[in-house]
Amino acid sequence: MDVIAVINQKGGVGKTTTTVNLGVALAERGKRILLIDMDPQANLGTHLGIDVNDGATTIYDVLTRDKRLCDVLRETTEPEVFCVPSNLELSAAELELVSMVGRETLLRDALEVLETGEPGRFDSVLLDCPPSLGVLTINALCAATRVLVPLQAEFFALQGMAKLTEIIGLVQRRLNPEVTLDGIVACKVDRRTKLTHEVLDEVRRFFGDRLMDTVIRPNVKLAEAPSYGQSVLSYAPDSNGAEDYRRLAREWVGELAKDVPTDRDVEPIAAEGAAEVE
Repeated sequence: MDVIAVINQKGGVGKTTTTVNLGVALAERGKRILLIDMDPQANLGTHLGIDVNDGATTIYDVLTRDKRLCDVLRETTEPEVFCVPSNLELSAAELELVSMVGRETLLRDALEVLETGEPGRFDSVLLDCPPSLGVLTINALCAATRVLVPLQAEFFALQGMAKLTEIIGLVQRRLNPEVTLDGIVACKVDRRTKLTHEVLDEVRRFFGDRLMDTVIRPNVKLAEAPSYGQSVLSYAPDSNGAEDYRRLAREWVGELAKDVPTDRDVEPIAAEGAAEVE
């Protein structure tokens, strides 16, 4: 089971948007997908049309009350995409878990039980992480096999990446030797600006091929889709946003055709609109 942690300690860079839409794009390619919201803001559940205030159990109950993941799974309107939602209670987990033995591996243990039980037949699990490097994010890194970092193409893009890679390396050495930083995806990329190309060149200089060729363009449909409780692939399947995430899914699984344009060889494309939400 491929467990992907979608991480950046900076907020508003596209973590939730990437988790949902990459997950749905992978499901379109025949995968069975589980999305887990590790963020107390609970935007992932809202994005998928799930009422996070309905009193149902959430990932908080898994981490603090020994609930099984299979007991908190929720179906979504997206075919073959399931969700474990969050809610504001999760914000208390950081304090509640401080004195708990083995607190860093609670999520990994829960996923191991899910994988060996029913309904444990998921091809990929995507973890939507909070904009911090606390216990919840460490849990995600301990459970993950791969890390994907959404990055905004702006001046401060590299600030914080050094600390993030340091934390990933620390977890790799001490808690989870399998986890690797496999991809960095640039989001909200306006290729008409010089700054965008300078930032992407700088990221590529430091991280090489870990910077994905696929970029996510500014797209108003990406901002609209959560208000309808849908992914952009369902809400606006022909939009730039849907096209970009389908391309990202192909690249992520190693199936990106050589003739597919990337940020290196495509002419600037006028944005459909500015994406305003994560």
